[in-house]
Amino acid sequence: MAQVNGHCDAQFQSVRDAFSKHILSGEEHGGSLAVNIDGRDVISLWGGYADAARTQPWNEDTIVNIWANTKIVCALAMLKLVDRGLVSLNDRVAKFWPEFAANGKEKIEIRHLLSHSSGVAGWDHPMTLEAMCDIESSTAELAKQAPWWEPGTASGYHCWTYGHLIGEVIRRVTGVRLKEFVANELCEPVGADLQIGIKEKDWGRVAELVPVPGLTDFPAWAPNSIPERVFNPLANPSFANESIWRQAELGSVNGHGNAQACTRLLSTWTLAGHGSDFVSKDTASLIFEEQVRGVDLFNGMYLRMGCGAMSLRGDGDTAVDQWLPAGRVCQWGGWGGSKHVMDLDRRLTFSYVMNKMRTEGPVTPLVRELLKETYKALGIEI
Repeated sequence: MAQVNGHCDAQFQSVRDAFSKHILSGEEHGGSLAVNIDGRDVISLWGGYADAARTQPWNEDTIVNIWANTKIVCALAMLKLVDRGLVSLNDRVAKFWPEFAANGKEKIEIRHLLSHSSGVAGWDHPMTLEAMCDIESSTAELAKQAPWWEPGTASGYHCWTYGHLIGEVIRRVTGVRLKEFVANELCEPVGADLQIGIKEKDWGRVAELVPVPGLTDFPAWAPNSIPERVFNPLANPSFANESIWRQAELGSVNGHGNAQACTRLLSTWTLAGHGSDFVSKDTASLIFEEQVRGVDLFNGMYLRMGCGAMSLRGDGDTAVDQWLPAGRVCQWGGWGGSKHVMDLDRRLTFSYVMNKMRTEGPVTPLVRELLKETYKALGIEI
C-alpha cells in the first residue's frame, strides 16, 4: 500500500491532505513536494511508488529525471558567472565563443540565450538522440547555423538547445564543463542532491517514469514550422532510461533530483538579500528582468520571459497568471507535470516532482491544487 512520509507544518495541513489524497488513491504514482519559506522547509513530503509495478516505495532519497526544470539550473549557473563579474547579460556570446558569430549570430547576447529568444532553438538538420548526446559535435553544429528569427524579438522555447548553448559559454569562460560547474559551484555548496545527468552509482534510486497514454501524441505541426524544427528529435520518455542519456550533459533536460533538492538550490536565490548570501540580491533580481513579452513561437502561449529560464507572472495577461499570485513570482515546469515556483516577495520556493507523466499543461490539476492550498494557508487566494 502506498504511503506518504515527511513533515508538514500544521498551518499547511491542507497541502499535505491534497498531496496524500492523490498518492494514496493511486491517482498519482509517486513524487515529492517541498515548500521553503524564509529558509525553512515548512513542507517536505514524499510518497507513492518509484517503479511502474508499484513494488518499490518512493523514498526520501529517490530522484527522477526532471526534464525541462533542468533549464532553471542551467540558467542559475550562468547567473552565478554574472554574480562573479565574469559575464554580463549584455555581453555578446561571440565574445567568449568566437565561432558562434557565424551566419548572422554575432549580435546575440547572453540575455537572449537565457530568455529563449536567441533564435537558435534547434538544429537545421535531422537530429537523433545519440547525435544530440554528442555534446561537442552537436554544439559545434549550432555555432554554424543562422538564427531562425531576429534575436531578442520573441521567445521560442529552446527545448533541446538551451543547455548546449549556455553550457558552452560556461565552458569557454571557466574551462569547466556545465555538469561539473553545477555540481561544484551550485549543488554541493548548498547540499542539493541534484545532478545534470546521473552518476552510475545512483541509477538504483532513479524513479521509473510512468507515461500516461497519449503523452507522445504531438500536434501535427506544419512542415518546417518553428515547433516542428524545435522538436528535433521528437521527445520520448524512454530516452530517460537510456545509458547514453543518463551519462550525457544535457543542460536542457536530463537533470535528476527531487523536490527537496530543487527547493534547496532555488531557495538560495529566492532568499538572496534575505538570509542567503549565495548570490547577491541584484543578481537574483535579474531573473525578473523582462527580455521578451508575447506569444512564444513554439508553444503558442503568451509569456513574459526573464533571465532565469522561467516565465514571469504578468498583469493578468500571461498564461500563468490564473494560478500564481501577483508580485515577483516566476515558474517553470518539466514534461509530464513537475513544477517549480520562486516567489521573491513572499520568500517562498515551491517544488513538485513526480514520475507519472501527464498530458495537461502548463499546470496539472494536482499542482494547481497544491499551489492553491499553499497560498491559501498564507491567506492568499489564487
